[in-house]
Amino acid sequence: MMVKVRPFLFCLLLLAVASLSLGTKDPELKRCKHQCKALQQIGEHQRKECYEMCEKYDSEKQSKEEDTSTFFPYRGKEETGEEEEGQQYGEQERENPYVFEDQHFITGIKTQHGRIRVLPKFTERSKLLKGIENYRVAILEANPQTFIVPNHWDADAVLFVAQGRGTLNLVRRGKRNSFNIRPGDVIRVHAGTTAYLINRENNEKLVIAKLLNPVSTPGQFEHFFGPGGRENPESFYNAFSSEILESALNVRRDRLQRLFGQQREGVIIRASEEQIRAMSQHEEGGIWPFGGESKGSVNIYRQRPSQSNQYGQLYEVDGSHYRQLEDLDISVSFANITQGGMLGPVYSSRATKIAVVVDGEGYFEMACPHLASESGSRGRQSRGSERETRIGSGYQKVRARLRRGMVVIIPAGHPVVNVASNNQNLQLVCFNINARNNEIVPLAGRNNVMSQLEREAMELGFGVPAREVEEIFRSQQEELFFQGPGGRQQHQEGGRADA
Repeated sequence: MMVKVRPFLFCLLLLAVASLSLGTKDPELKRCKHQCKALQQIGEHQRKECYEMCEKYDSEKQSKEEDTSTFFPYRGKEETGEEEEGQQYGEQERENPYVFEDQHFITGIKTQHGRIRVLPKFTERSKLLKGIENYRVAILEANPQTFIVPNHWDADAVLFVAQGRGTLNLVRRGKRNSFNIRPGDVIRVHAGTTAYLINRENNEKLVIAKLLNPVSTPGQFEHFFGPGGRENPESFYNAFSSEILESALNVRRDRLQRLFGQQREGVIIRASEEQIRAMSQHEEGGIWPFGGESKGSVNIYRQRPSQSNQYGQLYEVDGSHYRQLEDLDISVSFANITQGGMLGPVYSSRATKIAVVVDGEGYFEMACPHLASESGSRGRQSRGSERETRIGSGYQKVRARLRRGMVVIIPAGHPVVNVASNNQNLQLVCFNINARNNEIVPLAGRNNVMSQLEREAMELGFGVPAREVEEIFRSQQEELFFQGPGGRQQHQEGGRADA
């Protein structure tokens, strides 16, 4: 029997669905369903139809959206094996608050020559990320032969050059420091420093990943543009009255109107070859003028790897390598996982990692007690029993495919493993929050934490003889990087074929 919906009620349903068109994906889907729930004039059957309309509209909207990503484009299809595994990935990624893809970014600045994208506050995605809610991640992408207009931010920033070569200029304490940047460079930029840069390459984009720590409004930061016009970008000088500017700059009003009314091309603009050449006459790196002998940048690729074998390399930069990071309690690490290899399982004792996939494809798995407890709590509430919280009651496997441009959050203490695909390396740069005295604790391989336990502790903890525990946890002779499941399976199949 078909239930008829009166016209005015149908309009209410449309209003609920229309809320999806005002924003992006999951939060708007929840908002749409909330609108359905709030409609008092409809019955339960009609409310169910309203929920279904929300989901249908959201599904159609996502399928019609074009992939507009130009930064870190997705190159090729991830090898996931069986179709069931692909469906499993999809279901887990939809419920995963730790993974951010292209659609989660907000395009803050965009011109025909480049763009700056920013992730929203992490707590807008999940309260589980409250520990890093004051940090923001931004990605700058500039086309060849372009110039980024001078500006400053109300945030301390750590920059990582993921791709391309450019020249960065920083003006602070009455001095200007200019130095050429290249892939692998890590640069600290103090809040309030006027910064501008150029992409001096002819054919390659300049891509920089930024970690920002706002100093004014927690979790919020702004760009402030001095050079500019009435709009795009607007100069902050235009916020002052004409008589103030006349007195401060000691010039006539007509000249001020000309100066602050010309630039309309945007924040990222094309520069001539002569201008690029003139601003590129600097040494690689450079000497920092603010604080003695500390360098303006450090290149993580040129550091000695802290761990290295045939399956991967780990490079790290902290306050001992680069003094500019000391007061931020931040370090930067770079992992190059060889195709078919994997990093971990490991966990960080103190640091929460904000990882950006620089290149390659693969997947990661993480054990999360918080999602498991939320799921268990919902189950207990539905059963109306077991009010107490049980410690060690379980972990939820968080799993997602990784590809260029994705951002992954790995909280402190959470065991995690990253696996490269069988056809290319997986490269990750990690901004490590609370890095001071942090330790990477291996859960497998040489020197893993389980192999350090007393024999009695092994027997009591695992409920099997200590000899069996030792045999298992001391079988792997590599450290940190291992042959992944795909490479291991190929090796075993090759062995069977030879036999």
